[in-house]
Amino acid sequence: MLLPRFLVGMFTTTAVVAIWTYMATGSFWKALAWTALTLIVLQVGYLVLAFGLFYQRSTKSTDAEAEPVSPAKPLRRDDGVSSPGGQ
Repeated sequence: MLLPRFLVGMFTTTAVVAIWTYMATGSFWKALAWTALTLIVLQVGYLVLAFGLFYQRSTKSTDAEAEPVSPAKPLRRDDGVSSPGGQ
């Protein structure tokens, strides 16, 4: 997930929680507390997801067997077309 997309979703979710909590309780401080809790939960979830993806990528690269390297071949300057004279 890209960071800008995550940020838009995070702020939208936070705004919905803040408005919903304020309308349900009528208390600004409870709405602020729930909003802060929501931000913390979302950030922790994002970090766990990111570390999981990094860990998965690093284990795949170390588990893969190295392919043998073939020796380098000389470059052909005649675009791969043989001349009748063999030159």
